[in-house]
Amino acid sequence: MSSAADRLRTAFELHEFGVRMQRQRFRRDNPDVSDADLDMLVRAWLQERPGAEHGDTAGSPSRRFA
Repeated sequence: MSSAADRLRTAFELHEFGVRMQRQRFRRDNPDVSDADLDMLVRAWLQERPGAEHGDTAGSPSRRFA
């Protein structure tokens, strides 16, 4: 059985993996973009999260942390 710390570490690793994959996609789609511009694309993607503006699942946004 994994501990809460192990599960949290796994979640962070999966997040980092997803960011690396998206960065590679942006690089593939924009091969001539500078590294600085690529960083801006990734940062904008993380902030806007197209398709998940209110979270990662269907339904109403939670007000639990508002």
